[in-house]
Amino acid sequence: MNSKLMAALAATTLLTGVAQADEVIFAHGANPGNPRFVAAEKWSELYAQCSGDTVNLAPSATMGDDVELLTSATAGVIQITANSQGAMSQIVPEIGLLGLPFLFNDLPSAWKVLDGEVGGMLDARAQDAGLKVLGFWDNGIRHVSHVSKNVPTPADLAGMKIRTPPDQMTVDIFEALGASPAPLAFSELPTALQSGVFDGQENPLTNIYSSKIHEITKYITLTGHKYESTPVVAGLGWWSSLDEGKQKCALEATAEAGKLQRQLSQEGETTLRPKMEAEGVIFAEADKAAYQAATASVYEKYAANYPELVAALKEAVGIK
Repeated sequence: MNSKLMAALAATTLLTGVAQADEVIFAHGANPGNPRFVAAEKWSELYAQCSGDTVNLAPSATMGDDVELLTSATAGVIQITANSQGAMSQIVPEIGLLGLPFLFNDLPSAWKVLDGEVGGMLDARAQDAGLKVLGFWDNGIRHVSHVSKNVPTPADLAGMKIRTPPDQMTVDIFEALGASPAPLAFSELPTALQSGVFDGQENPLTNIYSSKIHEITKYITLTGHKYESTPVVAGLGWWSSLDEGKQKCALEATAEAGKLQRQLSQEGETTLRPKMEAEGVIFAEADKAAYQAATASVYEKYAANYPELVAALKEAVGIK
């Protein structure tokens, strides 16, 4: 178990035995400046005002990585986490389908799907695993950054040691592209890049910039290869203990803070490129047709396992 998580568990037990009903711990892995960090602060403010409860924020993976935070939520160590699609897909495999290659052309298209029936289905599956999905924030459309070159075609990825989140979909995409992907916690990524463990990584521009990864990987190719959400989830035990009024407070705070988070995420896609270029980052456009052709086998794999949902997703976004 992560040492940070062990310390948090010990502190929680020592101070309170269990978390008090009027104390809410909201933990996540984002750093200051990241839209997730900003939105969590907004959520804290809104929920506290509405419910009268005290919210304690634990950002920057101070209580563990995303996988550990999901475990902590189900165990009641924390109450809320703004988590990651990859980590959640280990509990609810269907959520990984949102990351099918080139499924969404833009962020609003993804949000429409998440705010509809698909989001409700994923919440039902999460509840079976002890988690309640309060809503879906954004984690952007993702691009590849490299320490020494741009990768405009799939051939440029051949043998590339690339870090991925703990998400099988992302691993499958980069294996199809001929790279050598390996999962690693996001909090450990800068050190791994600096030490040469990886040649590069993939993330939305907002994450690359807020974590200063662009200072290490100065070559960014706008591949737009997949989308990821930020599921905001509560431990089902805590959620079930709330009265109807506090549940409404949590849902409304998630939706309102989510508007801000999504806005900031979308702005990052257009405003961060010139900022990074001014800091020496070299951008390149990807050959999207070549990338799409190279990753067609990923659709075939997941359509075999989840035919109805893959078909529904493709129909929702107009993919033949």
